Amino acid sequence: MRRTTVLGSAGTLIAGTLIAGAIAAPIASADGSDGRAAGGSAAVEAARETAREAAREAAANAAAASGTALAAARAAKQGVDWRDCPADWALEKPIQCGWVKVPLDYAKPHGKQIEIAVDRIGSTGTKGERQGSLVYNPGGPGGSGLAFPRRVVTNNAIWADAAKAYDFVGFDPRGVGHSAPISCVDPQEFVKAPKADPVPDSEADKRAQRKLAAEYAAGCKERGGEMLPHMTTPNTARDLDVIRAALGDKKLNYVGVSYGTYLGAVYGTLFPSHVRRMVVDSVVNPSKEKIWYQANLDQDIAFETRFQDWMKWVAKNDAAFHIGDTEAKVAQQWDALRAAAKKEPLGGVVGPSELLDVFTSAPYYDSAWVSTATLWSKYLAGDTQPLIDAGSPDLSDTAGNAKSENGNAVYTAVECTDAKWPADWKTWDRDTTRIHRDHPFLTWSNTWMNLPCATWGVKQQTPVEVKTGKGLPPVLITQSTRDAATPYAGAVELHMRFKGSRLITEKDAGSHGITNLVNPCVNDRVKAYLLTGSVDSGDVTCDPHATPKP
Repeated sequence: MRRTTVLGSAGTLIAGTLIAGAIAAPIASADGSDGRAAGGSAAVEAARETAREAAREAAANAAAASGTALAAARAAKQGVDWRDCPADWALEKPIQCGWVKVPLDYAKPHGKQIEIAVDRIGSTGTKGERQGSLVYNPGGPGGSGLAFPRRVVTNNAIWADAAKAYDFVGFDPRGVGHSAPISCVDPQEFVKAPKADPVPDSEADKRAQRKLAAEYAAGCKERGGEMLPHMTTPNTARDLDVIRAALGDKKLNYVGVSYGTYLGAVYGTLFPSHVRRMVVDSVVNPSKEKIWYQANLDQDIAFETRFQDWMKWVAKNDAAFHIGDTEAKVAQQWDALRAAAKKEPLGGVVGPSELLDVFTSAPYYDSAWVSTATLWSKYLAGDTQPLIDAGSPDLSDTAGNAKSENGNAVYTAVECTDAKWPADWKTWDRDTTRIHRDHPFLTWSNTWMNLPCATWGVKQQTPVEVKTGKGLPPVLITQSTRDAATPYAGAVELHMRFKGSRLITEKDAGSHGITNLVNPCVNDRVKAYLLTGSVDSGDVTCDPHATPKP
């Protein structure tokens, strides 16, 4: 699950039997009436509307399932016309690119079609070693998977054995990159800096941010057009099944990281018998009660914990960075830097919001610990430009800015459309204020980023009830215990819901996405699963991967 710049100044079904019972038995009242008057009639009508909504959802899901089967059969016949990738996609030979047509609306499979961009690199082993395609999603929502085949081109040692068995396949999910991309605001306006401090000083500050969030939601509806109501995880999972068919694979081999784990969980629920191998790494909590409002509140708490882990590491390595030799001193330096940027943006452009964009990398990924601390160290030593450059937008990079804006648009569209969010500001304000009190690093920033969902312009769906279906094979789950972006409880929840799954826990580690890190305890089990389908007899706990060194 990803987060990006705050807006700043730039801009499964409800049980039918229970419902039927509630309708069939009118509410009895003290005076012997059937309860149709006053509050009783309101309660009955509410129950009826719930039943109607459930019926509508059931019909829509049935129509989408039928539409997916039709689209997949069509794609299996058409296949993919693989060709050299367009030059501006920055994908070197022998990677090939192509397109898969999918319905915009799976309930109308003969209606408007959109094209999903896919790429692949052939397996490096013998014909006898090949096991099909391995499809990858890196997360988001809004992330592109097209870079996945480059793991072969760049000789990524962790994935070398898997590459012998599989064609590595990436794709841009609907709305992303080269797959009918959506937008919510002008990209150049989106990246402008400095933005407002996400931590409000007054009610006026909150009103200003609420106005920006509502304007952003309106922009998504205006610019997203007919795509917006169909930007959901279930639809992306349906796209994934059509891609599987177009690749000529009877069953799907899949690796998903971060949001890609939720995509995998939904796919495994909708198409359990279509799964062959599935690895999910750094897991979004799939509980309907968590998607997506509560999941983001949980993330706020976890980011604070991991940020503190990093500050402890910085203090431990004070001989290299000279920021502070205790966690408390490092925290004081952070507060001082933030206050200075609030008073006068660094270089005129890097305020508290932009600092967060730079420093959030550290709690996300251990690989950013050294580089982020080095920027900070240089700044304190008087070499201020590297930190300013890292936090400043490059208005000349129009392609990069468009990619950034598109990623944020898709993130917002999918999370806002996937599930119902609180519409009343009091709920957001209460929860954010409460969590910010002890977890100030990211909380208000995350609230403003997600607040467009409060005024979302299209119907918000009911999340899929993730569960084990007939034919679902063992799923391999990997997770570090101190992950900030996707807290550990999410992996435990999915493990409980997917019977026969195995959980590999990297204890006392917190990097997001651990299947691409060097840790033989994790790497060897992922490799064995992908190559043979084997899993351990029970769950496994691994020691952490190596801590970064300055």
